[in-house]
Amino acid sequence: MKKIAIFAGLAILIGHTSCTAKSEEKEEVTKYMVTSPIRTDTSFTKEYVSQIRSVRNIEIRAQEKGFLQNIYVDEGQFVKAGQVLFRIMPKMYEAELLKAQAEGKAAEIELQNAKTLADKNIVSKNEQSMAQAKLDQANAEIALAKLHLSFTEIRAPFDGTIDRIPKKIGSLIDEGELLTSLSDNSQMFAYFNVSEPEYLDYQTNVKNRGDSKVSLLLANGTTLTHPGKVEVIESEFDNETGNIAFRAIFPNPDKLLKHGETGKVRMTMPLKNAMIIPQKATYEVQDKIYVFVVDKNNRLESRNITIAGQLPDLYVVTSGLADGDKILLEGIQKVKDNDRIEYEFEKPEEVIAHLKLKAE
Repeated sequence: MKKIAIFAGLAILIGHTSCTAKSEEKEEVTKYMVTSPIRTDTSFTKEYVSQIRSVRNIEIRAQEKGFLQNIYVDEGQFVKAGQVLFRIMPKMYEAELLKAQAEGKAAEIELQNAKTLADKNIVSKNEQSMAQAKLDQANAEIALAKLHLSFTEIRAPFDGTIDRIPKKIGSLIDEGELLTSLSDNSQMFAYFNVSEPEYLDYQTNVKNRGDSKVSLLLANGTTLTHPGKVEVIESEFDNETGNIAFRAIFPNPDKLLKHGETGKVRMTMPLKNAMIIPQKATYEVQDKIYVFVVDKNNRLESRNITIAGQLPDLYVVTSGLADGDKILLEGIQKVKDNDRIEYEFEKPEEVIAHLKLKAE
């Protein structure tokens, strides 16, 4: 009898413990917050990686062969149009000019003699014409010699900044050899690529696209003080990428921007009836963005979504979700695909109104 009593007591104790555990388990069931996408008219600022180029950037090359006699500028120096930059030793070209001038003088005297004789009918008019032709040829040689001599002085074709100077005084320079580069950095071009859908949106929404001004994000994370403007669009799409090149122009009075720099052009893109969701409702795997969608059985399904752009704490979704889908808002890191959950639904308007931080 004692044994029966002991077993009965243990059974009651085990039963009570089991009920308590189940009760506690029920109490510990977590309810998750769920919301839905929302549709609205909005706009977002999209960043495009850009290559920054000077309005004018040219190579300065020698037009004559010879020794580099003088360098009148330094690397990084600002120069004015017409300023002498380099001089190739001119002695040979000066001698050629003197020779041409002497031949021209002789041809001029010959013409005078021929004219005098022709006037007296001692020689024919053809002799005078031949003398005139020789003088014309001599004058052409003089002009050519002056041109070659002028090429020994290399001048700046426009205001700009001198780049590196690879050659030093005394170097033997060949015709066409690079002496330096010159950049006009008063204004700068920023070239960036736009996809075909974005291009079509841009072109067909001229009135409300809000793109009269664009900004430039620099490599150090700061924004250029001066706004720019989209100025030119190329005429063809790249068959390989499906993109078309845009060009924005930015004033550069402080000379902060340099040729070859990189940055990001920020352009405002309007959106009609756009689907938006909180960023905190998403997670990323291998550069793809996902959300957890709650099905009719309260089970979670991971869904890959496509993002067109982002606003503060929000993503603009172009595919992967439908109106009315319920998406997990909180606890993203605590669940997994196919989990069954209990949830409370919060209206998307209320969620957006209280958003401050992205999901961690």
